[in-house]
Amino acid sequence: MDNRISEIRRTIRALRVSMREAEAIMHEQINRSEDCSFVAREVIKMRSVMSLLAKERVALDDHEPILMNNFFIPRRRPTRKSVDARAPTAESVFRPRLVARA
Repeated sequence: MDNRISEIRRTIRALRVSMREAEAIMHEQINRSEDCSFVAREVIKMRSVMSLLAKERVALDDHEPILMNNFFIPRRRPTRKSVDARAPTAESVFRPRLVARA
């Protein structure tokens, strides 16, 4: 029995990683306005397999949480703030203006 529980836990870990990678790919496709239906169907299949594995795991009386290393996969690049987006300072608002004389 313990071997089956270990195998299920290992499979669930691998599925979680695969699902996160697929979801990251899907979000990138959405951001580029591309068709992501294939990847979405694959994620749904992985979720159904995960559900069956979770039910089998509970049936084998395994209730311990499955911990993951490096579970975070960034979906988007961080945005860069432009120089103009900064709040105005007192120096920039009240500096003397030079005007050309005619």
